[in-house]
Amino acid sequence: MGADRVFAYGATAGLLGDLILGDPRRGHPVAVFGRAASAVERALWRDHRGWGALHTAVCVGGTVATAALAAAAVRRSRAASVALTAAATWTVVGGTSLAREARTIGRALGAGDVEGARARLPHLCGRDPQALDADGIARAVVESVAENTSDAVVGALVWGAVAGVPGLLGFRAVNTLDAMVGHKSPRHRRYGWASARLDDLAGWPGARLTAALAAVAGGDPRGAVRAWRADARKHPSPNAGPVEASFAGALGVRLGGTLSYGGRVEHRPVLNGSGRAVRTEDIERAVRLSRRVSWLALGTRVAARLLCARARRAGAGAGAGLKAWATARTKGRTS
Repeated sequence: MGADRVFAYGATAGLLGDLILGDPRRGHPVAVFGRAASAVERALWRDHRGWGALHTAVCVGGTVATAALAAAAVRRSRAASVALTAAATWTVVGGTSLAREARTIGRALGAGDVEGARARLPHLCGRDPQALDADGIARAVVESVAENTSDAVVGALVWGAVAGVPGLLGFRAVNTLDAMVGHKSPRHRRYGWASARLDDLAGWPGARLTAALAAVAGGDPRGAVRAWRADARKHPSPNAGPVEASFAGALGVRLGGTLSYGGRVEHRPVLNGSGRAVRTEDIERAVRLSRRVSWLALGTRVAARLLCARARRAGAGAGAGLKAWATARTKGRTS
């Protein structure tokens, strides 16, 4: 079994595992990585970009190296390779937890329990819940579902298709570090610069694939593409912009605008300004769109990897045939 099929079987099993099991309540490997990264930060922190870059290199490099060693250790066993890929995929994707948190908030809003929704919102995003009314909470949830579809599912599958288990775990390490130190707090403005820039680079292909698949899987493909093209560049994040704009167009809603993080008010551009305001029922619509995008992402990445492997084999066969033909002609001339 080639590496292409190992990824196909393993990633499918891992995504199914996430759908059925969700994230573990305790001892999640990503949480273990977070504690280790915090320990590295305590040892290395200086208000300097270079020390932050070293922190990023240690954490991401260590994760990728460990994953590569694990993959090499099971390479001779097809079953073990598939199992490792499945376990890595289940570890790094978070679609079920994302959907669960979004729906919990949606149910609270549907029942008129705005305070309950505010209390639950920090489990999903970093917005200041006290600054939001019911419609603002619903909008924050839809935006978080859109962005995290890329960060928590599609981006990981993209890098898994490229680099197998090291790609899966490496992407999650980059994304987790950005959440920990990549924000513009006084402590991390310089120290987290490298993590933030690396996350922008690593997330670029997954964000564009997410936006494209949201256009395909949503209810208004033309609206999604139109919002993506018109508004994505207005967003301060190079990767959240395309994803949120495409989701907004696909769902026919208006995202962006004024928001608050930790008491700091931001006035972000409106995405899909011709859409209507977000309502509570749009949370469920966003979750369903996220699910469709996730499975389409798996399908496209598996298909791309299988096609690339077939093309390589065809190229190798053609090369061997050409070499044999050239050798035969040479022998014919010298005989």
